[in-house]
Amino acid sequence: MRLTKIYTRTGDKGNTRLANGEEVSKDSQRVTAYGEVDELNSIIGFALSQDQEIASAQILSDIQHTLFDLGGELASAGMITGLVSEQQVKVLEQHIDQINADLPALEEFILPGGSTSAATLHLARTVCRRAERTIITLNQNEAITPEIIQYMNRLSDLLFVMARYENHRAGNQEVYWKNPRKQ
Repeated sequence: MRLTKIYTRTGDKGNTRLANGEEVSKDSQRVTAYGEVDELNSIIGFALSQDQEIASAQILSDIQHTLFDLGGELASAGMITGLVSEQQVKVLEQHIDQINADLPALEEFILPGGSTSAATLHLARTVCRRAERTIITLNQNEAITPEIIQYMNRLSDLLFVMARYENHRAGNQEVYWKNPRKQ
């Protein structure tokens, strides 16, 4: 598919077309869901522009491709399904387990931050959680394949451990939340 014309003017009145041809408002729950997935993909692209280790960069690049498929499945409104599989969820779990095994045990809540790379991954994690909540809300009205919800849930966990890893790799101490009841 080659886009020869970037603007179509069809959205000038606040509507857009889903992949199945249905015209919907640009603020519909479905458009919001795949828009937030697109935002997450952009932040991961920004994270990739940081000083990522080669293995982490490959993981993030693979995630970008999956997120593009995931957004496409959401935009198809049921016309296309199965672009995100249970196996892709398991791959995220394997990455989490591998990365987390090399990190110090987490005994307190940590604050987002540290290196630019880690802070960007924390930002991606929070956008991932927002997109996940939006997809869950959409699922209350329109069926979403369970693998999409599972993938988003696992992805936020992976982004968290990747952020911790980036700080660990950079030699940054994690900043623990100061619990006022423990002071």
